[in-house]
Amino acid sequence: MSKLLNTRITELLGCRYPVIQTAMGWVADPQLVAGTGNAGGFGFLAGATIPPAQMEADILKVKSLTEANFGVNFHMYQPNAAEIVDLVIKHKVKAVSYSRSPGKDMVAKLKDAGVVCMPTIGLPKHAVKAVEMGADAVTVQGGEGGGHTGSVPTTLLLPQVVDAVGAQVPVLGAGGFKDGRGLIAAMAFGADGIAMGTRFLLTKESPVPEATKQRYLDCKNPADIIVSQALDGIQQRMILNRFLAELERAGNLKKLVIALRNGLAFRKFTGASIFGLLKSAIAMSKDGDLTPAQAIMSANAPMIIQKAMVDGRPDDGVLPSGQVAGVIDKLLSCEELISGLVAEAEAQLQRLQAQGK
Repeated sequence: MSKLLNTRITELLGCRYPVIQTAMGWVADPQLVAGTGNAGGFGFLAGATIPPAQMEADILKVKSLTEANFGVNFHMYQPNAAEIVDLVIKHKVKAVSYSRSPGKDMVAKLKDAGVVCMPTIGLPKHAVKAVEMGADAVTVQGGEGGGHTGSVPTTLLLPQVVDAVGAQVPVLGAGGFKDGRGLIAAMAFGADGIAMGTRFLLTKESPVPEATKQRYLDCKNPADIIVSQALDGIQQRMILNRFLAELERAGNLKKLVIALRNGLAFRKFTGASIFGLLKSAIAMSKDGDLTPAQAIMSANAPMIIQKAMVDGRPDDGVLPSGQVAGVIDKLLSCEELISGLVAEAEAQLQRLQAQGK
């Protein structure tokens, strides 16, 4: 392997390659995380959609499947955030990722235990704040990325964040990456590696039902993977399907009914109390310009995603997706994906070096 692929992020996380598998809800399970680690990448378990007891079992399951380091993802508004942090520390998980910052005290607790803190951010100012709060690395997602996303493309946003914090911490690019050419492009912008979600969703180890995977593979045009605020009032990139089209047309009352229905299902699954769910929703509505329906929907969005990602009903739930799905045409194993990506990256480096002679 080229020494150029040994970056600050591989040193920080103890992985072979600067390739990160992001923590997609209902997708990033022990098999996918272990498959990523065994292939030389670094995987994150999705902690926002798992009850504490299952979270601990999943951490132990990953440890039984791989000796590679891995991480856990969570967000500050989930009712069991403190329990997730305790489990991460108890089982000596290498890293955590998060979007909404868990606050200085929680970051300090994690760092005191030697856990690497890696927030995902969407603006340079958020990267600066994250580093000030103790982040050890940052992942910057451009507008091409799936799920909650911004409007600025990765090619513009990534170098801005590198300029803002790259001298202090490793920076990872996310949004629009799927292969070795993308890795070299990100590194040319100053990044230390890439993070991919949709590309790992479309692997053989991914637990997503075949009917849902096929719905992703059927997207042949990146422009058909749209940004919508219909789910929770925040920009999300998703595949336009029947459920999303219904949400786009629904008024506030209907959205509130849908939100409450899914909220009750989420409460039963996670064990969270109604009070805990409402507390999360209130915290979200105070933190932004969300209506009660949007806040509740945001708090229990994992149950809406579950219908597609677990139940195999791609038209009855939402399908978070990066635009890169429009240019992916086959399922690979994690080993095939990462080894092919690394080989292509090295070939691109050799080509560039030859051109420079």
